[in-house]
Amino acid sequence: MTENDPSAPHDGGAQREPGAQQSPEDAKTPPRGTPLGSGPQQQPSPWSAQGAAQQSHAAQPGQAGGHEQGAYAQTGQQPIGQGTGQQQTAQPGQSAGGYPWTPPGAQQQSPYATATMPAPAVPQQRRGPGKLVAGVAVLALIVGGGAGAAGGYLTAQNSGSGASYNALDQPVPAQQTATAPEGSVEAVAQKLSPSVVELQVSGRSGQGEGSGFVLSTDGYILTNNHVVEVAAEGGAIQAVFQDGTKADASIVGRDPTTDVAVVKVNGVKNLTPVALGNSDDLNVGQSVVAIGSPFELAGTVTSGIVSALHRPVRAGGSEGDQTTVMSAIQTDAAINPGNSGGPLANLSGQVIGINSAIYSPQSSGMGQTEATNAGIGFAIPINQARRTAQEIIDTGKATQTFIGANVSDAQQGGAQIAGVQSGSPAEQAGLKQGDVVTKVEDLVINDADGLIAAVRTRAPGDKVTFTLSDGRAVQVTLGGQPVPTN
Repeated sequence: MTENDPSAPHDGGAQREPGAQQSPEDAKTPPRGTPLGSGPQQQPSPWSAQGAAQQSHAAQPGQAGGHEQGAYAQTGQQPIGQGTGQQQTAQPGQSAGGYPWTPPGAQQQSPYATATMPAPAVPQQRRGPGKLVAGVAVLALIVGGGAGAAGGYLTAQNSGSGASYNALDQPVPAQQTATAPEGSVEAVAQKLSPSVVELQVSGRSGQGEGSGFVLSTDGYILTNNHVVEVAAEGGAIQAVFQDGTKADASIVGRDPTTDVAVVKVNGVKNLTPVALGNSDDLNVGQSVVAIGSPFELAGTVTSGIVSALHRPVRAGGSEGDQTTVMSAIQTDAAINPGNSGGPLANLSGQVIGINSAIYSPQSSGMGQTEATNAGIGFAIPINQARRTAQEIIDTGKATQTFIGANVSDAQQGGAQIAGVQSGSPAEQAGLKQGDVVTKVEDLVINDADGLIAAVRTRAPGDKVTFTLSDGRAVQVTLGGQPVPTN
């Protein structure tokens, strides 16, 4: 198997045959929408609002994994992230944009339905249903009426008159005109919202929507690859701004392996670019704000904290697509399908990540199952995304960082080198088959995904130190090669 083979394995090193049918867990992320056309062969994408719940996306417990680490390598492990763009596709397995992460053993899901809150169970009296409920209602009225009467009596006694206070008679407070306090969620929303756009996409395989944010006054917008890939070949993209302005957009370039894409709008003036922060300065527990268009609700603002850093997240593509493995920012800020591509910002209003995937367990309601937000979302660190975005703007293509080795999960923890390509950076550094990488610089590597994510986070040409399980330290000069976009 070569490093550029998209069929690299993650199940104990066993190689998957090129072109073999992927498991239902390897589904792509969505934007939201309705599939074009109809017929028995058209099924909703697992990333769409209809189809987000029709597919299980978790590796089976206990599977070992073999990955191929490289620019084009599909590492083969089951996906762990559900992309937060929403998209409906016409055919299973087509690029629909999205990366699901569902728990092991999750059941097939039916189309998305409105979430409901189940009523609590009410015990029944032996003499017949309904009597206890009626009795409770009467009791509540009695208590309320008695308390109201007593309160009115005491007020009259204390005031010496029968006058009462009525909130409806009071004047409306003066409208707040002061600027939101610096460092507040309100201030971040005021600063960033004009720069966040809703992206409506369509193509031969389907249609949907996601989010993005303005990078430059001349119209460059950063988003996720899985949001716009359905429009990659002759499709259409429309950007909708906060003030309702709409503009056609086109893809400048995209990178499926890092889930980053750049689009550009024309004919729109006075765009407001975001300010980019430094994702290397983040701390666990730090407050963050997410903005996007979940379920087509444009301009939605949520807040939370950074829950974890350097979280290796695998977001599996459909058959033939590249697999995304990112060293993600984990957050509990509420993000849902449609938030994909939107900004995750610090309380200074600086963008520190791109919302890209969610962990979404399944819940039941109204006789159906549906994907729900569990407070676990993942964002691409902006320091990684800005390098890819700049390459795309400059050349129309992205460059993938690689070492030229196949890797798998080591039994005792770490990433085991399963094979080294001739002339590759791994070979030049002295890495050999059987070596187990346990650290990259100061970052602990627990498995193959951790190594892949750590490598892809860095730029080609960077010199990094790998620590091996036998205590040796090996310096590797990372390579780079163009990423195909399928």
